[in-house]
Amino acid sequence: MNVKARKRPGAVVLTGAALFALLSPGVAVAQDGDAFPREVSGGYASWATTATVLTDQGVSLKAGEGVQGSANRTWFPATGGGTDPETGVADVEFDGTARLTRSADPDDPLLLGALRLRLVHDGGTLYARTGLDGEEREVALADVESGGTAPAVRDGGVTWTGLRAALTDEGARLLAAWSGQEFAAGDALGLLDLTVGTGGGASPSPAQPEGAGESPTLQPAPPVAAAPAAPDEVDSKPTAAVTHPTLTVGGRQQVTGDGFEPGAVVLVAIDGDTRYQAVADEQGRLSRTFPVYANAADGAHTVELYSVTGERGSAVARFGVQSAD
Repeated sequence: MNVKARKRPGAVVLTGAALFALLSPGVAVAQDGDAFPREVSGGYASWATTATVLTDQGVSLKAGEGVQGSANRTWFPATGGGTDPETGVADVEFDGTARLTRSADPDDPLLLGALRLRLVHDGGTLYARTGLDGEEREVALADVESGGTAPAVRDGGVTWTGLRAALTDEGARLLAAWSGQEFAAGDALGLLDLTVGTGGGASPSPAQPEGAGESPTLQPAPPVAAAPAAPDEVDSKPTAAVTHPTLTVGGRQQVTGDGFEPGAVVLVAIDGDTRYQAVADEQGRLSRTFPVYANAADGAHTVELYSVTGERGSAVARFGVQSAD
């Protein structure tokens, strides 16, 4: 059922300490009260909003404090929570804030902070804390479905890809009250990809699902008590290299990186567009395979690896693409 709200007679602007307290993440607690077998030691979730009800209604999701954005994708750093790799159950908290803005009134954003994603088997819920007309609260913003795809489990981390987010009834009422536009439960909010580190040690490794080649490559995160790197390693700059200096459209390229902070979540940008993520292993190395799409232009292209935290800088590798003819 569509929800359409009347225009708000007056909005209360939250500033300073009140806004900071509102959007700060809380403490994650498992739904059944039991501790998770693995604690989240870091990671990122990416939220892609291309071709969703937001774009249909002239609404954009913008990166705020502590969040990175690129085109229609926004990256939120994981700060806590836990997961059970055997069952796919997880409760992950994220730092930073995002802004929903309307093209008709960009100076009246809706802030979303303290995002929390609860996953239970084939589905889950995305929560956010926000303030509207002076009311501070946590809302169940979106229902999340995995489409039956199991998470990819590695030693030191777990990755979920292609999680479909759709507005809950509560989320639809929130967006309608803020924007004056019509929103309905079930409206598409985009796709979520989630990669979290869970520390060192062995973990179950189920068979890869179909299409696993499209998932971020997750390397082992460092043990909690990992020895500090030598001074020359700390000062080193990261490097990147590709497997194929030149390849044809429709092929697959692999980039490898070295010299990153062990356990760092590294973003992968193709020609300046951030598309993927990976986690550096305990030696600071990582790899990621990606497709070269059929519409890729002939000529030179770049792949850049960089940590969102900015530590140790970034690394760029270049490769050529030629048509299959």
